[in-house]
Amino acid sequence: MILWCFTFLALTVKIALAAGRPLFKDCNQLPLPESTSTELLYLHRKLVETESITSNEHDVGQWLASYLRDKNFTVETQEVSENRYNILAYGSKRHTTILVSSHIDTVPPFWPYYHNKTTDIIGGRGSVDAKGSVAAQIIAVQALREHLRDDLSLLFVVGEETGGDGMRAFSSWSERPQPNYEVVIFGEPTEGKLVCGHKGILSFTLHIKGKAAHSGYPWLGVSANDVLTEALGELLELRENGLPWSAKYGNTTMNFGKIEGGVAANVVAETASANVAVRLAAGTPNIVRGLIVGALADVKARVEKMGGDLEITWAGEGYAPVNIDCDIEHFETMTVNYGTDVPLLAGDHRRYLYGPGSIFVAHSDHEALKKKELEQAVLDYRRLIVEASRMDHQDQQEL
Repeated sequence: MILWCFTFLALTVKIALAAGRPLFKDCNQLPLPESTSTELLYLHRKLVETESITSNEHDVGQWLASYLRDKNFTVETQEVSENRYNILAYGSKRHTTILVSSHIDTVPPFWPYYHNKTTDIIGGRGSVDAKGSVAAQIIAVQALREHLRDDLSLLFVVGEETGGDGMRAFSSWSERPQPNYEVVIFGEPTEGKLVCGHKGILSFTLHIKGKAAHSGYPWLGVSANDVLTEALGELLELRENGLPWSAKYGNTTMNFGKIEGGVAANVVAETASANVAVRLAAGTPNIVRGLIVGALADVKARVEKMGGDLEITWAGEGYAPVNIDCDIEHFETMTVNYGTDVPLLAGDHRRYLYGPGSIFVAHSDHEALKKKELEQAVLDYRRLIVEASRMDHQDQQEL
């Protein structure tokens, strides 16, 4: 039955596209053939075993490029910064209408790969975020290339975890394939569901400049720590009562991620700082930026009157909440609070976000997923690609 189903899949892709009908969905309930599962687990293991914390993606990129060439892909590399490369892979045609993409960098620290064959749980840094997606996407695309006339490209980028410099670089790459893609499928941990959108983001740093003095005579100085504490209090009030919300994404959240100040207990702090991340559920970065500046205006005026300073440094422009296509039948859907490369890829295209594993274990020391989640992701990516292609085919016919 399994072999028949995969033969049926190959034979019906073109028919489904031409007839405008959905792919035979019952195939998605069957396990992968053993040879395909073995290749998937090998690819996933090699990716996870190769440490690729952001800014150190060179080795995993080199290995992955070699692997894809061995699978008869044409591979191009784009240097993003020294020894860091995006990887673009395709078959007989460079200008494809479908792009499948994820990222090859991870957060620190590195955790080694493991596979508990009793429980079939597979773990290690990146096993979920997002090397699970990378491995499943490659296996899925490899199986569909011939039947979609090689109209598929793969893009694996660096730097997603720290601001998306890889995807930004690809979007502005002078050698980027043109015209723009019609369909882009992004890979992130989504619990095997289609994501209908995610929150936006705005990040900034508060810098406080005071005046150092002996702690026995604090009136001779201006405590940067006191000013920062007051400023954070104002932001707490704004977080609780003044930030926009929406029915789709819930509340806008504000996280004080890193706070620093002073040099010793017996010294009035001369400098202090706080790194803050805002996840936007509604509105725009400009609107929220204005709310933050307004909330801190009185504190800023007071510290300047005392001879100090409060400065806000914005980490890029940020972006508003991102709506994502989720119109493929027979998938569960969800929204997520984390950011992705989805809004950073330039162009007008239908976009989907899907991947194996849960964000709740990503970035942790227990990052892991089940073998069956990886295998199901291969089937789901195949179905996503075919169904999105069918919808694009219908759109072109209507035009």
